Amino acid sequence: MLGKRGVETRLAGRVTVREESAAGALEVMSRFALEPRLLLYLPPTMSPCATNGSTGAVYTRTGRSFFAPALTETLLARLRAAIGDAGLWDDLGSDWLLLDYELLPWSAKAEDLLRHQYAAVGAAARSAAPVAVAALSQTAGRGIDVADLLGRIRARAENAHAFTAAYRRYVWNTDGLDGVQVAPFQVLATEGRTWTDREHVWHLVAADRLVAVASDLVRKTRRLGVDTTNESSVAAGVTWWTDLTDAGGEGMVVKLAANLVRGQKGWVQPGIKVRGQEYLRIIYGPDYTDPANLDRLRTRGLGHKRSLAAREFALGIESLERVARGEPLWRVHEAVFAVLALESEPVDPRL
Repeated sequence: MLGKRGVETRLAGRVTVREESAAGALEVMSRFALEPRLLLYLPPTMSPCATNGSTGAVYTRTGRSFFAPALTETLLARLRAAIGDAGLWDDLGSDWLLLDYELLPWSAKAEDLLRHQYAAVGAAARSAAPVAVAALSQTAGRGIDVADLLGRIRARAENAHAFTAAYRRYVWNTDGLDGVQVAPFQVLATEGRTWTDREHVWHLVAADRLVAVASDLVRKTRRLGVDTTNESSVAAGVTWWTDLTDAGGEGMVVKLAANLVRGQKGWVQPGIKVRGQEYLRIIYGPDYTDPANLDRLRTRGLGHKRSLAAREFALGIESLERVARGEPLWRVHEAVFAVLALESEPVDPRL
């Protein structure tokens, strides 16, 4: 795995992995990732606007297990039961199933990140800003003109509260698996085949069947079909997204109705993330909406991120197709490893 390497893919030809990227990926995979026979696929990044004897795995997009073994097996048992009750084992003709889904809430998978990064930033800002406002108000009371500065600090105080409210929407109490939900959006592979030839609606309907039999565990992935050649349909899509984000939703991923689509310049990237303002406040900090910050963010370059998304997508599909063809584990893991290696490539931090 070390050194400069090229992985042949059906979608993007030869994908090159740089030597320095491979070194970082090998460190992560060798120390933290699941047992290789369970790590069959890693999902690609998106550009904006396990062990022997295991019966499965629940893992992050960098190959790490979400839960301890006992909790993992409990979750898998519930998912297997739901798949059986929904009739998917028979309909898909397989005794194993690889799903792509979001696991909720954040606090179940990123407690340290929430506590030490987001919560710490919010607490510090909420503590400091009122003191500064009080001091500046006293200064203004003595006849010193600090109106501009006082206005900025008051705005930052409001932003700090908005920042805290934004990340708290994605946190709720969990006890073991009580309160944990999964939101499936794609059937990746089963015995002998992948399902990338099916339109996205097919995948979401399959997910809806799981919701129907296990709504306490499986959350519906909301969606809206938009005809981009129809103005009223586009307007309805804009309204849907605005209502979603105004109510505290993260945003949406825009996908073509078909799954794999070839355009004039090659395969079209699989999705574009379109996040709402308050979610972006979590990403970019409490003062995200300040005009100076927005001007800086608007100058970001998307080219490399889009290229990265396309290459990782091709590698992910390649790993699934190698699994379906029954190729040796090293061949499957070559493509999986390359996805993780590409994640080490430097990109614009504003993305």
